Parts: sequence; structure tokens; C-alpha cells
Amino acid sequence: MHDEFLCHVTGYGICDGRRIGVPLGTYRAPTLALALWWLRDRASWIADRLDPQPEAPYFPVGALAPVAATVLDVPAVMRAWCADLYQQDLVADELAAGRLVRIAASDDTTEYELLAESVDAVRMHRMASALFTPVA
Repeated sequence: MHDEFLCHVTGYGICDGRRIGVPLGTYRAPTLALALWWLRDRASWIADRLDPQPEAPYFPVGALAPVAATVLDVPAVMRAWCADLYQQDLVADELAAGRLVRIAASDDTTEYELLAESVDAVRMHRMASALFTPVA
């Protein structure tokens, strides 16, 4: 069983013709349950920021505009993932097995990525790489 997990959330976009990643948060979860909680919390956080309530008093009139129907609804994807208990179980199983988990959704300008991985699995991978690296 893997006991500690590194969790990241990143936004990716294109700037000057290059794909740029902007870290939006990192959490070192001491348990699997807290790793899953943090991933759900960050997915909700992304959804709430991308899909605000237009009637909120802090938005000037005309500040928000609907997107084309062909654009993926990232907030809906993130909210659906948070509510899907089957997907939560799959993620828990993957993390418990020491595998990297990636949840991502993108609209017409940005990709939003949630990553989580076992600290133990990362250490084991580094050790295995170090053990089999030829010395010149």
C-alpha cells in the first residue's frame, strides 16, 4: 500500500506559439483519502472559477459571454468526475497500486490537468533508474 501522494493541478495554454504550463496548486497528501479529497476539491475549484454565476454582483454587465456549443464544457466535465463514485474508485485503485493518475479536460484555449502519484512509487522509480544507470 502506498501511503503518501503528490497531487498537482496545472493549466496549460499556448503563448507565443509554445505550450506553457502554469502550476495552480500542489498538495502532498498523507493518505489516499486525502489525495482523493484534494483532487475532487481542485476539480470543483476549477469548475467554480470557469462557470461563475453571471448574476453575481462582482461581475460587470457584459463581462461574461457564452462559448460556442462545440466547445467542451470543462466545468461540467470536472463536476461530473467529482460526482462519479465509480471513477473515484478507479482513481483510488490506480493510486493504491502505485500508478500515476491524470484527469484532464480542455476547452478552446486551455487544458486543465489534475495529477496524482504515489511518493513511494516515485522513489522506487528513481532508485531503479539510479541502480541501472551505467557509470562512465
